[in-house]
Amino acid sequence: MSMYNEIYEILLLLKLHPIDDVLLLLKWKSYVIYLSIFLICSLLLKTTLCRISVTFVEKDGEEKLIKVPIGMSMLEAAHVNDIELEGACESSLACSTCHVIVKDVEYYNKLEDATDEENDMLDLAFGLCETSRLGCQVIATPKLDGIRLALPSATRNFAVDGYVPKPH
Repeated sequence: MSMYNEIYEILLLLKLHPIDDVLLLLKWKSYVIYLSIFLICSLLLKTTLCRISVTFVEKDGEEKLIKVPIGMSMLEAAHVNDIELEGACESSLACSTCHVIVKDVEYYNKLEDATDEENDMLDLAFGLCETSRLGCQVIATPKLDGIRLALPSATRNFAVDGYVPKPH
């Protein structure tokens, strides 16, 4: 009998019978402890299992391997890990300063299609190529585990040319 079935049976017993049996209370207490340990272990594992490996290739060619939580954008991941990816518009699709180049076509094909708004901003990006995307629009998913993203040698920031932002 699995742990879940046993817990289910205990819950059924608690609903159907008065809690005056000391043995039942002791059994219930042991299951609560067991379940608590199980949940804590699951949460600890989740923090490592729900991340993907992403390699950023910086302007000077240096590669930086980071772990990115599922659901986080590559722009956010870059900022958290002190990678110089600008993101002047703060992910509002109003600039191209978070332009990244997906190094492997295999991974590029796994990405969701770019929206018209993203394509409009990419048209303004410096060093645009066929596998270019905006880092704010590339969201970590399990199928992207191992993706390599290159930073272009320059960006176009029409608001403040030459400004180097600090991560949020």
